Order: sequence, then C-alpha cells, then structure tokens
Amino acid sequence: MTVRVLVADDHPVFRAGMLTVLEDLPGIEVVGQAADGREAIELAGTRQPDVVLMDLRMPDVGGLEATARIRVEHPSVAVVVLTMDSDDDSIFAALRAGARGYLLKEADVSDIERAVTSVARGEAVFGAGIAERVLALFAAGRTTAASPFPQLTPRELEVLELIAQGLDNGAIARRLVLSDKTVRNRVSDVLAKLHARSRAEMVALARDAGLGG
Repeated sequence: MTVRVLVADDHPVFRAGMLTVLEDLPGIEVVGQAADGREAIELAGTRQPDVVLMDLRMPDVGGLEATARIRVEHPSVAVVVLTMDSDDDSIFAALRAGARGYLLKEADVSDIERAVTSVARGEAVFGAGIAERVLALFAAGRTTAASPFPQLTPRELEVLELIAQGLDNGAIARRLVLSDKTVRNRVSDVLAKLHARSRAEMVALARDAGLGG
C-alpha cells in the first residue's frame, strides 16, 4: 500500500526539507504541498491524500481550523499535526479538531514515517513525550468529546461562552483575569474562525450550538 501525503506548512525551507525526507521513504508518495490552511483544505479535496502533515501556526486559516474542516469535508483523510507547539492546550485542541497524530518538529524521520503509515491504517500516533501527556489529559477528565466548534482552542471556547452569556470585553477580561487587548485578540480570532461577520452573528451561532445557557 502506498500512502499519499500532503504537507501543509508556511515555512518554505521546512516544507522543502520535509518533502525531500518523505520522497525518500518507501511506500510514501507526496501528492502536494500547501503554504496555509486554506490551501490545505482545497488540496485535500483535489489531491485526495491519505494523510495530511499539518503545521498548527499558519497565516489566514490556521492548522486547527484546517484540521477540523478537512475531517468534516473529507473524513477519509487523516491529519497528523507536525508542530513546534508542545503545550497542553495545543495538543487538546488538535485532538478535538480531529487530528489522529501529534508530533513535534524535532521528531526523527522514523517517527514521522511510523506516524504517517499508522494513521493511514486508522491508528492514532503521538510522538515522544506527547502520549503520556494525552493520557494525563484523559485521566484529568479532559476528553475529545464532540464540540460544536472544534476549530477553537479551549481559551477561545471559554471566551465564546462568556460572549454568549452577554458579557462585554471588559467583563470577560475581569472574569478571566486577562488584559483588554488579549480579550480583543481572542474575540477577533473567534470571529475569523467562525466566519462571523459581526459580534451579534457570533452570539447567534454560539447560542444555536447550546452555549450561553
């Protein structure tokens, strides 16, 4: 079985290096490369990869939103996150978005090869140090239960819940002990990820999904 792989990363040097590594591996065929999440979503449909290697931090549409949309629009495509982000929020958000694997960019070639071939068979794979963290998240009660907005990070979902409850930015900043600027940035991120044209539309989407009750 040949595994068809799409690489999504906004750093051209890293992307080129990853393409070179993958093309040298037996049983793996690179079918495309994307410089941002929007392009990754489009190519997931046109190139029909088995696996997408997805960076999290990309311009325009980020890796989390791209992962969530690919899993909805192309459910046969598995996503392996390949990132420098090792914090719990990023790992948890990636799992909620539907990622089947999570590796750090320092991973060995053998780890990347194993992850690609394993998720193509329907397995889940986590890199060194990540598996233990995932188990700890589950042990602490944080699960990958279905979320109405899997593209949002836990903090963004928290902000959206408070917006749906009718709180303004100042009240949210006080509740979460954040600066006004941080809250404004999180609200802007949520607006963009939900493709909402206004705060009122964002509130309507959140309440339709059961938030704010």
